[in-house]
Order: sequence, then C-alpha cells, then structure tokens
Amino acid sequence: MVLTRIIPCLDVSNGRVVKGVRFQGLRDAGDPVECAKRYEEQGADELCLLDVSATPEGRGNAIRTVAAVRAALGIPLTVGGGVRVLEDAERLLSAGADKVAVNSAAVERPQLLTEINTRLGAQCTVLALDAARLDAVDPSSRWEVTVHGGRTRTGRDAIRWAIDAAAAGAGEILATSWDRDGTGEGYDVELVGALGAAVRIPIIASGGARTAAHMRTALDAGASAVLAASIFHDAETSVREVKRDLAALGVPVRLDPQPGIRP
Repeated sequence: MVLTRIIPCLDVSNGRVVKGVRFQGLRDAGDPVECAKRYEEQGADELCLLDVSATPEGRGNAIRTVAAVRAALGIPLTVGGGVRVLEDAERLLSAGADKVAVNSAAVERPQLLTEINTRLGAQCTVLALDAARLDAVDPSSRWEVTVHGGRTRTGRDAIRWAIDAAAAGAGEILATSWDRDGTGEGYDVELVGALGAAVRIPIIASGGARTAAHMRTALDAGASAVLAASIFHDAETSVREVKRDLAALGVPVRLDPQPGIRP
C-alpha cells in the first residue's frame, strides 16, 4: 500500500518563514529551523522550502538557510526558488536538499528540466507549477502559468505546460493554485484532476487547504500528496491531527512519526 504524503511548506524570505494570501501580504510565520523541527516531530513525511523572494530579487537560493534546515531535519527536503541553471540545483543538493523545484527558469527554458533530470535524476526534478484561472469567477475556465512568485501571468496554458514539462524531464509536479493560496477554501480540485489526467507523474496539490476533508478531496481528484502551510503555521491544527483525521476518512497515512530517520 502506498502511503499518502503530508508535506508542510516553508515559504522563506530573508531567512524567515512567511505566509500570505495569493502570494501577497506576506507576514512573518517563524524561524524555518524551528518550524522544520516541529513539523517533523508531528509526523510530516516531507518538507518543502521555497525561497519566495529569490527569483523576484534576481538572486540564488539562501544556501545557509537550506543547510541549517537540513542539519535539523531527517525527512526528505524539497527546495525551490532562484534555480536558474543546473549548477544552482547541484548547490542545493550539496546543501542538503533531496529534490529541487523549478518554476520561472523552466518556463523560460524547459531544457533546464532535462539537464537536472540527466545529471541528478527524475526523482530530484520537481516542476513548481503556479496556476491561475483565466477567469476567476468562472469555475469552468482554464488555467495559465504564473511566474516570479505569482507576479507575472504568462498566458501559457498550465495543463499544456505540465505535459511539456513531464516530457522534458520533470519527475513530479508541485501544483499550486494562485486563486486558492492562503484562502482556506480548499484545493482547486478541477486543476488537480486536469493535471492528473494529463500526465503520469505524481502531483502534489497545493493552495487552499484548511481541513483533512479538503485533502481527501484533492487525493480523490488525483493528487499523490498534499501540501499545506497556513493551517500548520497558525496552529489551526497539526500534522499529527490531520493524519488522524485522514486515517478516519480512509486515507492510508503513516501515523507514527519517526524523527531523525531519512527514508
């Protein structure tokens, strides 16, 4: 039986965890090392660390933060933000990342996914896909790719891009709904379902989670894993509580946390 992964996300800027709504109005949410340790102790299966100011500021990822989080963490770590060339990805793995997530640079040059896949393997190559509906009030509208931390809409069809990215070498897709991010309204399950029908690689649903029921809905739509941030940062619930609720809903999850053990 394949267990469902529950992945807390640390959006980091200037060495601090931040969180907002639709990538805007960022507020301080704590120290990344302390957050990482807490979520692992609660039973997180993986952790995602995204340097949300790296690309907009035109710089690389904060390597020191990545290394500090890895030193305190035993579970798999995905890191994104500021990855423009293969060497950036290699530096992140050297600092302790297990996977590297790429968004803006891959949209500009899809070959980057191929290069990371070829050198580091498909298991290390994650496409961070930020998608916004073309018409926010029309639930049947398509989605376009956004880049630069949601600041730029590309007009590029998100589902077509996912297909192209998978062909280029992406081994997993972290799919964040811009419309739902930080709202607590639940994942965009239509987006998750459309991606799941279009590609054969795992989909991590992101953006909008508030309850275990939201997570169950995304998993039913085709997600392989679910990511959340605000509900954990604001202590609305814990990873452990979410897992217990998911288990009660019939979702197979790892219930016994194993701090310090790196699968």
